Amino acid sequence: MTTTSTYKVQGMTCEHCVRAVTEEVAKLDGVEGIEVELASGDVIVTSSLPVTDEQMRAAVDEAGYELVK
Repeated sequence: MTTTSTYKVQGMTCEHCVRAVTEEVAKLDGVEGIEVELASGDVIVTSSLPVTDEQMRAAVDEAGYELVK
């Protein structure tokens, strides 16, 4: 079963930021698609396995940004 979740990421200001977040989130097990909306800070993740908030927070932190609720 595929699920789609939307997360809010703070601190992204350019296409480099988008690439950094995309690359780290793509490493999570089950992630099939990632869409990053720079203007809003939304990161939309489509995955075949559950992605926990902790996993997402760790990936975003690794990219150098902050996951916000």
